[in-house]
Amino acid sequence: MAAPLPLEEAQARLLDLAEPLPLERVDPPSAQGRWLAEPLVAARTQPACDMSAMDGYAVADNDLAGPWQVIGESAAGHPYSGFVEPGQAVRISTGAVIPDGAGAVVVQEDVSRAEDHLTLTGDGPGKPGKHIRRAGSDFSEGKVLAELGGRISPAHVALALSAGHRHVAVHRIPRITIIDSGDELAPDPADCAPHQVPASNGAMLAALVASHPCEVTRRGPVPDRLEALIAALEDSAQADVIVTSGGASVGDHDLVIPALQAWGAELDFWKVAIKPGKPLLVARRGRQLVLGLPGNPVSSFVTAWLFLLPLLRRLSGAADPLPRRETARLAEDLAAGGERREFLRGVLAGGDVTPALGQDSGALAALAGSNCLIDRAANSPVLPAGTLVPIYPLENGGIA
Repeated sequence: MAAPLPLEEAQARLLDLAEPLPLERVDPPSAQGRWLAEPLVAARTQPACDMSAMDGYAVADNDLAGPWQVIGESAAGHPYSGFVEPGQAVRISTGAVIPDGAGAVVVQEDVSRAEDHLTLTGDGPGKPGKHIRRAGSDFSEGKVLAELGGRISPAHVALALSAGHRHVAVHRIPRITIIDSGDELAPDPADCAPHQVPASNGAMLAALVASHPCEVTRRGPVPDRLEALIAALEDSAQADVIVTSGGASVGDHDLVIPALQAWGAELDFWKVAIKPGKPLLVARRGRQLVLGLPGNPVSSFVTAWLFLLPLLRRLSGAADPLPRRETARLAEDLAAGGERREFLRGVLAGGDVTPALGQDSGALAALAGSNCLIDRAANSPVLPAGTLVPIYPLENGGIA
């Protein structure tokens, strides 16, 4: 039997199996949170012409001290059509077009107006070009505004629209089926016998992937019967990714691998040298990828965070699908590690990280109280408080 794979090798093998899903074009608001399938290139110049950055009066750049005669108004969306000569001023609002002949804006707080006569009472603009947003000062037509594979933020939604795009190119949203399996799982948490546990992994995984645009279908709990697991797989024909939780270990009732083989999937690898989460498996049938997660809830969460979320980002076209890694100072001594690389649940506050109490793979309370994973190397010695250690923040699925 092959030795468990190192984490980075296992992640690379999984991501190598996946290709970004087909391209589609959607309106920018619908692209929020997705990844660009093409660079975002400006189709127009912003601002398209010189505009006022303040409310006040547009004056000629060689006549900054006045007095002036007010000859008209340039409002946002309603430009003044005439020409401004020395000794003249045009009332102007923020975002309005600078009239021809004007070269500065006197803010309204610096002037006194009596009918159409305007007098400088403050410092004035001081120099030509003051309070003017020049054409193209934000971006010019043809400029690359966001690179291929970048994530579309709310600011990018506005940027794409301002750049003249009705649609942006993204990849189709991944379709995921999550299968909970195990005879011990009770579907109703309020009606759970002592020999059962409430079925929570499927809901947890669905909530975890909700940080990424995707379509989720849940199945189960599926009983520990080969034919039931095969039927659940057959019912997942439309999924890009099938996620199983439980049944991937080596016990007599761990039937995920036999079910996958009977269903026609090919196992790519099984077992990763990490704790928790060693019995993770990856298989493939045609275009469908299967990620078999351990049944212990913390193991299921950690492996989903390290493998499932990067896989979704890869399918969605992310330039960098792996989670963001940072460093923090240990707030207290960290005990020596074992033979496997371990991802400890921890609490990060002000640059210091404290390991959570309760690192058992079934300790959901400790997981729920944590906001990061501490990456402790295999065979790590005792690390004293103050040591810098690698961590993975858990917010937003581990991406910036």
